[in-house]
Amino acid sequence: MSAAEETLRAGELPKRRSAPIGNRILDFISSVRFGVSLLITLVVLSMIGMLIVQQNVNGFDAYFASLTPAEKLVYGRLGFFDIYHSWYFNFFLLVLSLNIVLASIDRFPSAWSYIVKPKTWATRKWLHAQQQSSNVELPGVDLNDSISVVKSAFEKNGFKATISEKHGLHYVFGERGKWNRIGAYIVHIALLTLFLGHFLALQT
Repeated sequence: MSAAEETLRAGELPKRRSAPIGNRILDFISSVRFGVSLLITLVVLSMIGMLIVQQNVNGFDAYFASLTPAEKLVYGRLGFFDIYHSWYFNFFLLVLSLNIVLASIDRFPSAWSYIVKPKTWATRKWLHAQQQSSNVELPGVDLNDSISVVKSAFEKNGFKATISEKHGLHYVFGERGKWNRIGAYIVHIALLTLFLGHFLALQT
């Protein structure tokens, strides 16, 4: 009996190595969930800046005079009167920008490789494991006619069909809207442009 079998029989599982803490931190910073949380935080802070009159806006003196002493103290300590220039607002902008850049670096290569060179074949086991899968039998139809039927069905529904052969099997691959994968990165560029404009506005 091997050592591995003895370990399994004893009910002991091999210890799973955890990723280095640096990698875990980078994974967390580049995660979509963290980015969405930062974006929601910035939206909330921006709403506060819209609801509370900022000190560089006309009419601030009258608004400030109408506040209670407690409101003046709390708003002033939290920086709500000049929230867009506060350190925490710009800190969240910086971290969100870092999140967008890291997430793009992690995910763009795979999205681009799918567009440039999509995988046009798959195993039967993988296909049956998908949420939407079905078997279609074409009795009395030879291989070439079956391929033509499937290809025509794809093209009729707006899919670009590609025929390939691998391991002695024939595959008909259909796709459409592949460039939609780039939409997220266009949004990323737009957000980074807005953040850069905000930073330049602070400097000038």
